[in-house]
Order: sequence, then C-alpha cells, then structure tokens
Amino acid sequence: MAASGARTAGNCPSYWISFCRLTGGEHLRPSLSQGPERNGFGRARNITIDYRYAGDQYDRLPRLAAELANRQVNVIFAGGGSLAAAAAKSATKTIPIVFHNGADPVETGLVESFNRPELNLTGISFMNAALTAKRIGLLHDLVPSASRFAFLINPSANKNVVSSQTANAKAAIAAIGRQLEIFNASTNDEIDSGFASMLQWRAEALVIGGEALFAGRGARQLATLAVRHALPAIHFEREYIGAGGLMSYGSSLADTYRLSGNYVGRVLKGEKPADLPVMQPTRFELVINLTTARAIGVEVPPTLLAIADEVVQ
Repeated sequence: MAASGARTAGNCPSYWISFCRLTGGEHLRPSLSQGPERNGFGRARNITIDYRYAGDQYDRLPRLAAELANRQVNVIFAGGGSLAAAAAKSATKTIPIVFHNGADPVETGLVESFNRPELNLTGISFMNAALTAKRIGLLHDLVPSASRFAFLINPSANKNVVSSQTANAKAAIAAIGRQLEIFNASTNDEIDSGFASMLQWRAEALVIGGEALFAGRGARQLATLAVRHALPAIHFEREYIGAGGLMSYGSSLADTYRLSGNYVGRVLKGEKPADLPVMQPTRFELVINLTTARAIGVEVPPTLLAIADEVVQ
C-alpha cells in the first residue's frame, strides 16, 4: 500500500505496501487481505494495496525496498523469500515489516528470537529447510527403486538457507542409502540447463529445494520439464500440482498468507512487530497428482495415498 502521512488508523487513510520477488501470486491476494479486513481495514474505506514485484530478479529487491521506505509507507509486507525480507530490513529501521518466507529467520539473521522479534520485524516462517528430509522420505516411498536423487537449489539465495537445506538433504539420503547430486539454478534459464544436467547424470528422482525462484513461474517450468522427461519430483508448494506436477509437501500458502495478513492488520491497528512472535504453521499437506503419476508411469503405493491430504485424479 502506498502512503504519506501518519501510520495510525483513526479517521485518516491507512496504507499497506506489499512487495515480493515473485512474478504472480495473484491467487493469494484474497488470503492476504483477509487479515486487514478483519481488523477494520477495508480497501473501500481506508486501505490501499500496492503490489510490487521484482520479476524474479534478486538485484531489484534493494531498490524496491528503498523506494517503499522513502515513501514512508505504513507497513511493508515482504513475501517470496528471505532475501526480500532482508532487503526490507536494510531499507528501514522504523517502518513495520511483516515477512513471509520458508527460512529460519533467526538462522538468516532477520530476527534474534522467535518469541521476541527485534526492532520492526515479525512475520511467518514455514521452515522449508526443516522439511527437506521429510520430502526426500516421501519421494523414496513413492519410488523406492530410485537410487539417484537430484536436489535442485539456488546458490544465490541466502547462504545459511542453502547450507541448511543441503545438509538436511545429505543426511536424509545417507539414511536411506541412496546417491545425491546437487544441481544449481539461479535464473529461469538455469533451471532448463540444470534439468539437462540432471538427465545427463541419469537422475531417477528430483527434490526441489524450498526457494522463491522455484515457485510461480519456476514451479510451472519445473513441472513441465519433470513430466516431459518422466522424472518423479516433489515440490514444496501445492501450486506445483496445479501446474501439473506430481507431488508436493509443505504448508498451505493460503493459510500462511492469512496469518501474514492478520499480522499486517494488527500492526495497522498499532501493535508493534517486536511484540508479535514469529509464527510457524502447524498444518502441512501432502498432495499427489494421480493424473501425472499415470502419465509418467509411476504407481503410487496405497500407503502413500492413505496419508495424502489431497489426491488429484
């Protein structure tokens, strides 16, 4: 939301600016706006929402954050990865920031504590790195004969996040006695070349790292490549299934955006980010696309179907 003027509610206009690095995410906007609306901020009355996107280019984030800080907006919602939140944090020490990302915010240096966030930041962390081992286990249950697992990461993302996810992946693969190869992609073009390298390595299963580049357009790109080459893959977001992907495991983005929106609304009403603990989701969903499984020749075990939260026929 754009703004000048006081950061208070009352009878004065209230503003909220949202910015993230993804291109897209329009389907999540209603979930995000529910929180402010529940707190008395409706777009028809006293709220302006201005969505800004970095077009999947990390180097645009500092400029976007600085622009918003210079306009003295009331709240910055930084979604789409830890680097978006870090850019917002670097741009202002006073404007409230609500972040939404999959990294550990203490590990990445955003806040000092989950329970008592410092300064002007709080938000939602859905802990993608911590779920890496679970995703590998689920993919192993799906294709137990697979011995060569590819793990796709973005080396340009937060170094602590990359290191944590990689370490979790290596430990999980060692526990099941399989091979693991790390593949890198920092742009959409590199997703194509990284996939070609996986095929050359003769990968039999693919685990997609939790990273903003691999959501939105990246998720559609990865789903298309995985189906085209009949490579069983697991993603961290339900949206991958909508793009034709095989399997996903993670928190519901709609749920976490609603939680983020609620924090935005509470901040607009006057609560301080430092008094709002960083939240983590308590519900995770396994989604399996049987149509895709049949298309790539994978038979889903009944035990896996029994624990799935949703099965797409």
